[in-house]
Amino acid sequence: MLDHRLSSEYEELRRTVAEFANDVIAPKIGEYYEQNEFPYEIIREMGRMGLFGLPFPEEYGGMGGDYFALCLVLEELARVDSSVAITLEAAVSLGAMPIHLFGTEEQKREWLPKLTSGEVLGAFGLTEPEGGTDAGATRTTARYDEATDEWVINGSKCFITNSGTDITGLVTVTALTEPLTHSSDGSSNHSPTREISSIIVPTGTAGFQVSKKYSKVGWNASDTRELSFTDCRVPAANLLGRQGRGYAQFLRILDEGRIAIAALATGLAQGCVDQSVQYAGTRRAFGRPIGANQVIQFKLADMETRAHISRLAWRDAASRLLHAEPFKKEAAIAKLYASEAAVDNAREATQIHGGYGFMNEYPVARMWRDCKILEIGEGTSEVQRMLIARELGVTS
Repeated sequence: MLDHRLSSEYEELRRTVAEFANDVIAPKIGEYYEQNEFPYEIIREMGRMGLFGLPFPEEYGGMGGDYFALCLVLEELARVDSSVAITLEAAVSLGAMPIHLFGTEEQKREWLPKLTSGEVLGAFGLTEPEGGTDAGATRTTARYDEATDEWVINGSKCFITNSGTDITGLVTVTALTEPLTHSSDGSSNHSPTREISSIIVPTGTAGFQVSKKYSKVGWNASDTRELSFTDCRVPAANLLGRQGRGYAQFLRILDEGRIAIAALATGLAQGCVDQSVQYAGTRRAFGRPIGANQVIQFKLADMETRAHISRLAWRDAASRLLHAEPFKKEAAIAKLYASEAAVDNAREATQIHGGYGFMNEYPVARMWRDCKILEIGEGTSEVQRMLIARELGVTS
């Protein structure tokens, strides 16, 4: 018989993070959010809790957990605040995970202990100003300089999370590289074949410039910036994995990341339910709590239903991932449904709160501002529908 209940270890982790979110994040995050400040104090405490190392082996400073545990944590954090949740999600799924999955032993030893402790944040430079959803249309280039044994990077990236904080240590950048073939005499020959590779660029490298923070609608307590590279040189050893495998690498990273975003979206959707149930029980109109009105009850029932189904969807996808089963379709379904559920719940929560829902001092106002990006980042809703149709065998 199937059992959807959490194990005692997972439940203890979930409860611990829920308490942290309610006791530590909730009282402070509003001020960070309104002042567009990165919550370094909160991030340090999350590092001490081991949250940044959850799915990584202990030999690299991790907690020896798994991706399911990470998603549990993201849901609980996002029930209170999405800026903190997306900081953790990007740091783990986009910053550290590529090095864990594709890096050399030397790269893992150098970077993972810092990343898993939260001492350093990593970022993933994929999206470009003219690329957007078409991530394969990369224009950033990396030319190999044989004289110095270095990659010379030129180009730009946009909407990159965790790329400009005081504790950012690296950005893994996708770039066009020329295939190198070696002849029998040891000389190198260049092929014109187009390929994409991933390269680690440490913060502070000459020619690597980080722009000022974007002015965003939501996620105001997270860090998002544009990056530019002008003759930026890094050692050839900074190549992540095999040359020309960058496209395949980020496709895998995005597939896994969609489960994490689905969990985050589920947390936001559930947070809207939590806040609305509390408000409906205390807000009085026409002599009784507004929760006594059937129209409010039906709204809350629909909101809870959406959050519940979202949770089942991401847990199913995460379980398939952990059991090494195909999960691409299930991840796309989870991300699509949960992100749209978050948007629907945030809209209804704001409606239930009435005029107060439009005031930034109420968490639902922050949730309303944060929800829309969930239908865009890690692949738009349209892309998820394309992926699902493709997995069904429907092709154009």
